[in-house]
Amino acid sequence: MGLPLSITGLSVSSKRGRLLLSVPELDLPAGSLVGIVGASGAGKSTLLYSLAGLLEAEGKICWGDQDLLGLNSEQRAGFRADKIGMIFQDFLLFEELNAGENASLTALFRPRRERATLRTKAAERLEFLGLGGETKDRNVVSLSGGERQRVAIARAMAAQAPVLLADEPTASLDRAAANRLIEDLVNLTRSSGTTLIAVSHDQSLISRMDRVLTISDGIISGDRKAAT
Repeated sequence: MGLPLSITGLSVSSKRGRLLLSVPELDLPAGSLVGIVGASGAGKSTLLYSLAGLLEAEGKICWGDQDLLGLNSEQRAGFRADKIGMIFQDFLLFEELNAGENASLTALFRPRRERATLRTKAAERLEFLGLGGETKDRNVVSLSGGERQRVAIARAMAAQAPVLLADEPTASLDRAAANRLIEDLVNLTRSSGTTLIAVSHDQSLISRMDRVLTISDGIISGDRKAAT
């Protein structure tokens, strides 16, 4: 199951002291599918990376009973490894590895006793996303953009992380591939109860979310249920 999110008094500033993001309060239940929209430079990615504990900030970001901002950098990294999967628009795959090896990459950084289970879960995710069989043995260079993004999703979810953060996951795909990816991503997160937060300009993806937050000039200027 996913984790609930509770934010209190969150603020992120640049090194020069300019306020980049301010979220006085935000609560999301576990298993929510949430879209984040807004103009370029509005603070969408700043919010997403803050939720992953990748930025220095003030306030509280609580995933369940764990306040990310109360952890040191090493502890945050450990929390991300256990609890948060991330998907990026440019895939961030290793081109010298095949699809299965990329999807199970997390296993290399886990204790030996956990590696076989993680590889099995990665293979299951690939199968669910239509990349099982011989496809998982293909080098990612030979895969289409949509297939590469599916490998990235399988990697992000192989460890059964309760939280999935996605930054423009369909931006590099054509419309047909994006639509197939959206269907797979929504079905996979709903079936596993994962909390999904996605930054996107793609209204086809946003319309499948439960809730949509609009970011303007570093603040949440809109909060609505997604259209059905």
